[in-house]
Amino acid sequence: MKRILLAVLPLLLLVGLVAVFALNMDRDPSLVRSVLINKPAPSFALPAVAGTGVEGFDTAALTGEVTVVNVFASWCIPCREEHPLLERLKAETGVRIFGINQKDAPENAVAFLTELGNPYQRIGGDADNRVSIDWGVYGVPETFVVNAAGVITFKHVGPISPDSLEQELIPAIEKAKAG
Repeated sequence: MKRILLAVLPLLLLVGLVAVFALNMDRDPSLVRSVLINKPAPSFALPAVAGTGVEGFDTAALTGEVTVVNVFASWCIPCREEHPLLERLKAETGVRIFGINQKDAPENAVAFLTELGNPYQRIGGDADNRVSIDWGVYGVPETFVVNAAGVITFKHVGPISPDSLEQELIPAIEKAKAG
């Protein structure tokens, strides 16, 4: 009896794991909720990315007005795809956009921004990924809305699409501005 139980138990565990993965396969990754929503932005200080011509930033810089914080990297293909939408967001809403440049060589970040344009008012270099981890970043790109009090009110996982820009990000910015 013990032999049968020992033989069947791993098979049951495998079937259970397959069922869990199968049920979550079509799940939208943007549904990953951040524990930081409605909490103050983590305490941090990021140096400027050399050659970008803009300052780095810290937690204090996120107060005073609504800010969009976008985590990006030059090696990130989806970041390249969403970049024109960040330019559009800046032009249409006038919201300030800060960038966290994750695990990137400064010269690569400069080349990326030179080629595609720079929508960022400030860019902090997160070479060791520590600040991104504190923000709960799973991968690039990710975008946050921070209200004037420095509280994270919205998180978008993955690249911004035209639909998510219109239906999620801009309304989240307007809601943060309204208080």
